[in-house]
Amino acid sequence: MPLALLKHGLSSGRVEPPHLRWQPDLKRTYDVVIIGAGGHGLATAYYLATRHGITNIAVLDRGWLAGGNTARNTTIVRANYLTPEGVAFYKESVELFRGLSTELDINIMYSERGHFTLAHTDAAIRTARWRAEVNKHMGVDSELIDAAEVARLCPVLNTSDEVHYPILGALYHPPGAIARHDAVAWGYAKEAMARGVEVHPATEVTGILVEGGRVRGVETSRGTIHADKVVQAVAGSSSRVAKLAGLRLPIKSIPLQACVSEPVKPILDQIVVSGSLHVYISQSARGEMVMGGVTDPYGLYQTRSTLDFKEGLMAHMLELFPFMADLRVLRQWAGTADMTPDFSPVMGLTPIDNYFIDSGWGTWGFKATPVCGLRMAECIATGRQPEMLKPFLLDRFRTFDLVGEKGAASVGH
Repeated sequence: MPLALLKHGLSSGRVEPPHLRWQPDLKRTYDVVIIGAGGHGLATAYYLATRHGITNIAVLDRGWLAGGNTARNTTIVRANYLTPEGVAFYKESVELFRGLSTELDINIMYSERGHFTLAHTDAAIRTARWRAEVNKHMGVDSELIDAAEVARLCPVLNTSDEVHYPILGALYHPPGAIARHDAVAWGYAKEAMARGVEVHPATEVTGILVEGGRVRGVETSRGTIHADKVVQAVAGSSSRVAKLAGLRLPIKSIPLQACVSEPVKPILDQIVVSGSLHVYISQSARGEMVMGGVTDPYGLYQTRSTLDFKEGLMAHMLELFPFMADLRVLRQWAGTADMTPDFSPVMGLTPIDNYFIDSGWGTWGFKATPVCGLRMAECIATGRQPEMLKPFLLDRFRTFDLVGEKGAASVGH
């Protein structure tokens, strides 16, 4: 045991400063109001404070700190997307994740595992090769490997030909990682609050004040707040909140379910995804098998679990990992994914002056948390769309300049 830790444990009268510094009262005016106290909203507040010196910020949430999709995701981080725009964006996010524990002074339990996207058909092999070449061109470590190499790197995976969907190969992405989602949100929150940012849970936004095409503030369950700039980062509720400002978004909100098994000793080090089977799996630091798949086939503003999801998921999981037949499901839950037609986010400027949007994340919002916060903060502070975010403008749906990421994001991870 380190001597410093021993001295700290045996010392008396030592009072640690609170990590989260709550302000009980809302001010009537802020420079920036951020709607949504999840990972993206908190990261945006942090980078506004640290990179741009803007600290008169209120982060509002109708629930509790990071209690929405941030608390419901399955913690996978990767950059092996299909389009150059998507790869560049997530490459920067991975780079930021790697230094986040140090920057936020909190252990986010970032662990690089290696990410496999399995290919069961010739078409899937072609897509994997396409993605690998785009990744390499953009400086991201990915390669197409055959079934024998898959078996060598992940020996617990069933690579037998005696199955319904034999594995022909995989897109292998060594930097693929997992992290503790709660720690990421807590870290951004505590560091933002230490710099004067206010976070107000149990504060629902009921209206957006717009005058002359410019945002003026928000109406909340605790009164009216005036603000020079307003940001919405509310995931599955994006369409409903945007409607308060008079905006119609090309987004459909759909439940996305996941579950974990009872904990077992470490046996699966890698992250395994099958786009053809619509499943993914990784093992957490606590030993749970974290599993999920594609979104539900219908839109719904509800986070309920279904037996149908679990039955379909387990049928494929047992083909890939027969040893899991003896495991019991410990917990099942759902989030609400905000899906766009081109499977890419909507970020930055809107037709309303000084009203900014962070939405359309679908099934891949957690892995974008640092880069989203950094680039959204730049957009808000300067009033200009950063180069990194130009492909993700809301206006692309009017000009039909879409960013098609379905080939790399058709499964939850």
